[in-house]
Amino acid sequence: MARQRVLITGAASGLGRAMAARFAAAGARVVLADIDTAAGQAAAGELAGAEFLHLDVRDEAAWHAARDRVESEWGGLDVLVNNAGVSAAGRIEAVSAADWEWITEINLLSVVRGCRTFVPLLKEQGSGHIVNVASMAGLINPPFMGSYNVTKAGVVALSETLRFELAPWSVGVTAVCPGFVPTNLARSFRSPDPALAEVSAKLIRNGKVSPEQLAEQVYGAVRKRKFLLLVHREDRLAWWAKRYLGPVYRGQVAKAARRLRARIERAER
Repeated sequence: MARQRVLITGAASGLGRAMAARFAAAGARVVLADIDTAAGQAAAGELAGAEFLHLDVRDEAAWHAARDRVESEWGGLDVLVNNAGVSAAGRIEAVSAADWEWITEINLLSVVRGCRTFVPLLKEQGSGHIVNVASMAGLINPPFMGSYNVTKAGVVALSETLRFELAPWSVGVTAVCPGFVPTNLARSFRSPDPALAEVSAKLIRNGKVSPEQLAEQVYGAVRKRKFLLLVHREDRLAWWAKRYLGPVYRGQVAKAARRLRARIERAER
C-alpha cells in the first residue's frame, strides 16, 4: 500500500479517522474528507502524508471538486472509502419523511455520488478499489430500524453490483458490514422513540470491536481484494443463521422485537 492514494469520507473522527491512520501508517497518501473542518484539519495534522479536504457528501459539486483535486495533485486515486454516515431508528409510522430524506441523502446517495464521481477515473486507470461502509443492519434488517436498514441494504446492493460491473477494469469493491462499533455515531442519531435512542447509544458504546481493530480489517480486505467484510463473530453467526437456519433466526428476531416493542410502550405511558 506504500504511496497509494486514498480518499476517505467522514474521516475527521471515529472509524474514518482510524482508517486514515492505518493507511497512512502503511505509507499511503491520504485525503481526510469531512464536513467538520476543525476536526478534519486536526486529524490530518497528526498523520504523515495526510491532508484535509472539506467535503459535504450531499453536494455533487463538492464531489467533482474532490476529483479535480486528486487528479491535479496526485494524478489519480487508488482507494476510495465511502465511510460518511449517520444513524436513526424508530417505528415506521413515527419516523418523519424529513428524517427518511436526511438519512438517505447521507448514507446511500452520498455513496452513489462518490462512486459515480470516481468510477470513470478508476476505469481510465484500469485499477483501483472502492470501500463502501455499510452495516450488518443492511444484511439482517433489525426491527424498528427501517430507514437505517434500507440505506445500508442499498449500499450492499450497490457494492455487489459494482463488484461485477467494474471487474473488467480491475477495480475491486469491498462492502464493510460491521455491527456496533464504539464511535461517535450516536451523536448524529435521530429517533422519535426515546427508548430506542437509549438502547442504540448503549449498544454503540459497548461495541466489542474498536475503530482501530476494524480499520485493520478494512486495510486487510483491500489488500486481499475481499468483497464482503463481516467484522464481529456474532454477526457472522447471525448472517449464517439467516441464510441456513431460517426458522431459528426468525424466532430470535421476533423475540427481540417483542422486547423492544414493550420497552417503547412502557416509555410512552
